[in-house]
Amino acid sequence: MAWIHARAKNYNTKPIVTLSDGLFLTPNGLIKGSLIIQDGTILELVRDITRSGEDLEGDLILPGFVELHTDNLEKNIMPRPGIFWSDPLASLEAHDAQLISAGITTVFDSICVGEPIDKGRAVMLGLSLKAIREGKKSLRADHLVHLRCEISDPAMGELLDQALSLTEVQLISIMDHTPGQRQWRQPEDWLIYHQAKMPPDELMRVSKALKEARDSCAEENTRKVASYARKKGIPLITHDDTEQCHIDDAVSLGARISEFPTTLAAAKGAYDAGLYTVMGTPNLVRGKSHSGNVTAAEVADAGLLTCLSSDYVPISLLHGAYMLFKSHGFSLKEAIDTISLNPSKAANLTNRGSISPGLRADLVRIREIDGRPRIMAVWVKGERVF
Repeated sequence: MAWIHARAKNYNTKPIVTLSDGLFLTPNGLIKGSLIIQDGTILELVRDITRSGEDLEGDLILPGFVELHTDNLEKNIMPRPGIFWSDPLASLEAHDAQLISAGITTVFDSICVGEPIDKGRAVMLGLSLKAIREGKKSLRADHLVHLRCEISDPAMGELLDQALSLTEVQLISIMDHTPGQRQWRQPEDWLIYHQAKMPPDELMRVSKALKEARDSCAEENTRKVASYARKKGIPLITHDDTEQCHIDDAVSLGARISEFPTTLAAAKGAYDAGLYTVMGTPNLVRGKSHSGNVTAAEVADAGLLTCLSSDYVPISLLHGAYMLFKSHGFSLKEAIDTISLNPSKAANLTNRGSISPGLRADLVRIREIDGRPRIMAVWVKGERVF
């Protein structure tokens, strides 16, 4: 605790930001005091309650949340099926506002590269990446790119080349949403999920066509994605691991993260293999998977959970972490690590995820009201943005 001092030092350089009288969650536990920030970086935590700076009134201060996977941007760009909003930059800004108000200061916007059933994702891919590139400097959260590569789509390779020409990529994942595979390992589950979208005869025809398309390209697409990840040193993610063979494949491909394992056996295999295991907070908060897979609570209770993701509901990230703390035997630090430090490590981000000297001053101010955590303020690199 050498960086925690009894009295603040005098600094000759500026700007200095002081956040006074907070209860800070640090690697060494909860510390009441004041935080000194310079040029967006944490300098030190002092035990004095200083007279200067913003008064935190004793509220809990957490490190900014790190989101590895969210398709919330897609909902803003295409608010209804087939309906694209006329201004993608405005969609991105609305998405950014939702994230910041949920305490998410670093986000990997998850953008589909390929799609087994055409939902306009090829168009959305270009719109999303163009908006992020053009709007990045005006956004409040730190927006990074996670490309979700659908290996069952014969067009994936070409779309990936297009995407890589438009953006720098920080995470890349391998997905397979073919009937009979992974999330849809029971083909009837896929049929039930899509039954409202087309007549039964058409549904069966599409299911057969998807399987045939997958057989023609999945292996080649997998090799292409894994090769790119290795070449660029980008963390590789496998998606919806279901069986031990999926974990074995993930390890052989050099994957670092197992995202949303669908069975407890797959979660255990991933954890035992040293992969970061990510579960969705909508699953945890709702108490069930929307597609009938293993619950996040089961994975947490088995001691196999390392990271949480808000997936499609940004505010669920905080609520899910609090559920781990309140109902699943996690300490407060262990629970918050699943949405801050652990995802930072998983994504090879070494400059955030903890309230520690030398790291980015990304912070979230929390006050518990009627038993629920309420976000009162958010700072990104020491600047209050909410």
